[in-house]
Amino acid sequence: MPEDKVRRADGVDRHVAARVRARRITLGLTQHDLASRIGVTYQQLHKYETARNRMTAGRLLEIGRALNVSPSYFFEGLQEPEAPSTERHRRALELAKTAASLEEQHLSLLNDITRALAAER
Repeated sequence: MPEDKVRRADGVDRHVAARVRARRITLGLTQHDLASRIGVTYQQLHKYETARNRMTAGRLLEIGRALNVSPSYFFEGLQEPEAPSTERHRRALELAKTAASLEEQHLSLLNDITRALAAER
């Protein structure tokens, strides 16, 4: 494919891809888990999450169902200027991933602790 014909991900593609990845991590799912739920390989899901491959509307609907959100979820915040991923955002995603693996009792306690800490601000 000629250099000028190579498709590069635009801001919308990157935003949607980042939202898919963030939601998957929040739910504590691996790429293998989500890929299995939507019937693709984990390599294909990885390409979706990095915006190397665009997702069709039908695929976005499948992903939304697998992640328990409507397709509009992936477009939320799009009108806002895109902020680069920060260390704080990365840590919040890591915390969500870890929390998703906790037993219900411990998750409830962690929720109480984080609410108390946020109230101190």
